[in-house]
Amino acid sequence: MEKLSMAATILCAAVALAALAAAAAGGEAAVVEHTFVVHEMNQTHLCNTTKIYVVNGQLPGPTIDVTDGDTVVVHVQNRLPHGLTIHWHGVRQMRSCWSDGAGFVTECPVPPGGERVYRFSVTGQVGTLWWHAHVTCLRATVAGAFVIRPRDGRYPFPTPTKDVPIIIGEWWQLDLVELDRRMHFGNFDDNPLSATINGKLGDLSNCSGRPEESFVLDVVRGKTYLLRILNTALFSEYYFKVAGHTFTVVGADGNYLTPYKTDMVTLAPGEAIDVLMAADAPPAHYHMVALANQPPEPDLQVPVFLSRGLVRYAGSDSNNGGLPVTTPVMPDQHNTMPSYYFHSNLTGLAHPDRHRVPMHVDERLFFTLGLGSICRDNTATSCKRRRSPDTIVVATMNNVSFRQPTNASLLERYYERRTSGLYTEDLPDRPPRPYNYTDRDLIPPGPLEEALEPTFKATKLRRFRYNTSVEIIFQSTALLQSDSNPMHLHGYDFFVLAMGLGNYDPKTDPNKFNYHNPPLRNTVQVPRTGWAAVRFVTDNPGMWYLHCHFEFHIIMGMATAFIVEDGPTPATSLPPPPPEFKTCGANGLTHP
Repeated sequence: MEKLSMAATILCAAVALAALAAAAAGGEAAVVEHTFVVHEMNQTHLCNTTKIYVVNGQLPGPTIDVTDGDTVVVHVQNRLPHGLTIHWHGVRQMRSCWSDGAGFVTECPVPPGGERVYRFSVTGQVGTLWWHAHVTCLRATVAGAFVIRPRDGRYPFPTPTKDVPIIIGEWWQLDLVELDRRMHFGNFDDNPLSATINGKLGDLSNCSGRPEESFVLDVVRGKTYLLRILNTALFSEYYFKVAGHTFTVVGADGNYLTPYKTDMVTLAPGEAIDVLMAADAPPAHYHMVALANQPPEPDLQVPVFLSRGLVRYAGSDSNNGGLPVTTPVMPDQHNTMPSYYFHSNLTGLAHPDRHRVPMHVDERLFFTLGLGSICRDNTATSCKRRRSPDTIVVATMNNVSFRQPTNASLLERYYERRTSGLYTEDLPDRPPRPYNYTDRDLIPPGPLEEALEPTFKATKLRRFRYNTSVEIIFQSTALLQSDSNPMHLHGYDFFVLAMGLGNYDPKTDPNKFNYHNPPLRNTVQVPRTGWAAVRFVTDNPGMWYLHCHFEFHIIMGMATAFIVEDGPTPATSLPPPPPEFKTCGANGLTHP
């Protein structure tokens, strides 16, 4: 790495400009510092003690609370016996790709006993994001909220009395490193034992008849609360409801939305939804429920995962007056349509400076998302398919399963121009052959499926010039599965122009595109056997990971990375790595 002193100069200049912009907007930008000590500890649930991985002894992890325009500095100390990185999910990281925290994409993991300083500015974003480990399955417990407040203190909705993170997760009895190892070898039979709300399993789970602890939200009648709801789960999308109450959805992924009233919120892994909840019910106790939804095929055998918490009004009797606590009526576990309707109803709150949909498209991509298989013997040219012991099931984009590097950082090697043998830049724009992508006969093994199943693993990326207008159609397929696919792009927000069920029709479906007020998101929930259209401009140079946020799909290979070239000026180019950045050699290439 060269010119580190110049890197520091450029970084300081960028921070100074962000501070000036923030001061002009009303208030002085601050430097917000945190220390994250990542370590093991034991927790006992469901009569069993389990080793888990946490930050500062907290589950969920500590909330980072900043104001638009602030600079964030996080000192990470890794006291685990294996490497990890921390990703700042949804933070744009403008010209700070080095701090994105994507393992083996932007950096090699921090080794056991090692330290890492992440430094970046937060500019032009307001709302709820989150942070999480980005190596193996550790994000199940190494995760927390990332709150960005408006510089002037004003919201485009009534100011809430209080805001509360609601972090939906999963409780795994299996060691998370072992879970990752099993999935890498094609074993996907493990499931969590329960859902969690803010780390609590809830009173529907018990140990020898003794209920588990529930998360309790204390409210005062007549007040309004901003719930910052996150789905940090590895495996499932979740429905969230509070009995006797409705929500007004006002934001998602660090961007404002047109207010939308509903009695249920749907979140896929990776999504953040901000809702207002008025405490307008008679003073009493009310259950909140987070319920995982699963596609009906082929996952009918998946158990129900849910957690139940409590909304408790001030002045209500401690035992609710002896009356049963009201519980919300939830959808069927296998009914995925409420998710489609919820996401389809979200629109952006139009902003004349930021919400300008690019009308001209330079690059059009059509990405099919599905499963396939490779031969377990990697020297074999062919093998028996149909879920045979000779094959490993993998996940694909356009029939390519991403091979994650394990001894190099894509960004580091790209910057040094030493990419030979590490990756190629020929990720296909379209699948190799068209077919009826949503034909349900492709879900079970059979002749139609067998012809489409063979695939291969490779580290294939896609390169874009700076300031390119990109449109991506994500098409969920029925090949060996019928999952939805929450697709997350690092370093960018994109406009979600439309989504639909069935196969995308390039002749008629563009007529459904919303160019007036589409939501800006960093994660799009591509419907089960459906499609979603997104559009963005490549204004942030660097190496940016694109992947499904179901952990099993990431491990199986539903991922790639986008290279965005430098622009014409230093202000539109990726600066050199900052002084605190450690190369892969310095990090010892640690991977569990």
